[in-house]
Amino acid sequence: MALQCTNSYLADSLALFRYYKNLAERAMAQVTDQQLVEVLDEESNSIAIIVKHMAGNMQSRWSGFLTSDGEKPGRNRDLEFVEPPATREALLATWEEGWSYLFKAIEPLSEADLTRTVTIRGEAHSTMQAIHRQIAHYTYLCGQIVLLAKHLNHNGWKSLSVPRGKSEEYNRRVQTGEASQR
Repeated sequence: MALQCTNSYLADSLALFRYYKNLAERAMAQVTDQQLVEVLDEESNSIAIIVKHMAGNMQSRWSGFLTSDGEKPGRNRDLEFVEPPATREALLATWEEGWSYLFKAIEPLSEADLTRTVTIRGEAHSTMQAIHRQIAHYTYLCGQIVLLAKHLNHNGWKSLSVPRGKSEEYNRRVQTGEASQR
């Protein structure tokens, strides 16, 4: 997807969410089913647990986005960090479901909605602040997915950005329109 120059906060936010969703998906595609559930140590999360947490967060934050608190009473955040989905298919279905909440909430918004007030855990946020908060959180988590995937598949890793030693070639490709920074 080529970078689209825009002054629309909503359009750019959606583009960023889609970019990082795709980045994490490309990373997950490079690991085995077993590697999806591997942890580096007892305090670390696996890729599957990160996905489960993201999906739980997305369901809570984005369902009833403009009308209810972003931390839903039925959410049990602690359970998001145990017992990941049993298969890759179930994991990816959980992933897609979480993202569907986000896109269904943001796509219909207008620029005028950005100044509305929403709450997360009882704290007031402008809609723009709430979106920005989630962009930061999800990029942080997608980065963890990429780091874990790269670590677990270090011998077979295919770069998701600019490969080492290829900066000049990449810059030339961006300048000629053959590649994009997003």
